[in-house]
Amino acid sequence: MLGSFGALGQTPSNTEVVRLQILGGLDGVTQYTKHEQPFWTKTLTDRSGGKIQAEIKPVDRAGIRVQESLRLLQIGIVPFGTSLLSQVGPLAPELAAVDLAGLNPDVTSVRRAVSIFRPLLEKTLRERFGVELLAIYAYPAQVIYCKSPFTGLSDLKGRKVRTSSSSQADLMEALGALPVVTSFAELMPYMRSSAIDCAITGAMSGNSIGLHEITSHLHTLPLNWGLSFFAANGTSWNALPADVRALLKVELPKLEAAIWAESERETQEGLACNTGLPNGCTNARRGKMVAVPMTPQDEQLRRQVFSNVVLTRWIQRCGTLCARTWEQSLGPVTGINPKTN
Repeated sequence: MLGSFGALGQTPSNTEVVRLQILGGLDGVTQYTKHEQPFWTKTLTDRSGGKIQAEIKPVDRAGIRVQESLRLLQIGIVPFGTSLLSQVGPLAPELAAVDLAGLNPDVTSVRRAVSIFRPLLEKTLRERFGVELLAIYAYPAQVIYCKSPFTGLSDLKGRKVRTSSSSQADLMEALGALPVVTSFAELMPYMRSSAIDCAITGAMSGNSIGLHEITSHLHTLPLNWGLSFFAANGTSWNALPADVRALLKVELPKLEAAIWAESERETQEGLACNTGLPNGCTNARRGKMVAVPMTPQDEQLRRQVFSNVVLTRWIQRCGTLCARTWEQSLGPVTGINPKTN
């Protein structure tokens, strides 16, 4: 529960062992089980010679709403934790810019966007929230699964689609679909009912919960990437011994790189496993889904809808701050500008 997180999450400075309490990402997915959890509970202990002892809880098992994680980092109730960029509004809606639905259609695009956006994210977290950015993570590509056949994005018109963020909902509405915002935990019950026809979720996480068994078609276009950041409350960070901070600055970039490599690999493996390809599926169940490839028409529609609807609505919701954020970071690189009346 939330109360088990201490104010600083560490032992007093006059003891040898430094004990950290970490709020991790979503439970049950590879980012957490294969990377975050072993990093904090074993790797860091080993590399510190036993000086660092850490406990980690996934955010969805810690009695904390994902939308509250940044605020709890700011006030120090969570000393070290992970936040999804798409869920940090209304505290900081401009930080969602880098992972708006429809912006990054491939891994090259999302890596470039993060590289460009990182200095602004770091500055905003430190100056406005007193929070120290330590890593940025990516989940595998968020793609769309449907129960019945479709041939492209324009075919989603009239379908009820599970979404997990406002920008995903904007994208689906622009395509004529009916967005239904639900949590990851609610996804399968909704899909088994008539409540939704399609769902946006991770290429591999969908397979892990059996989504490939109750859907038939899968679009290969990444809609977004579930970007998150790992950060520390400034007071908690500064209270750590200097050698512990130095070690974390060395080791956390390695964790970040491993998670990004896993995200890219799992995106490809998720597509391979869901569609039952003979090669490329080693750690999951093979399905029999039909892959719907991205066509030139889809790419044109993606860019048009992103500019005219997703980006425009996002800026309308949070005003000049988001407009300025876009103009100073991703706008010049992407060449995409919001629609103006």
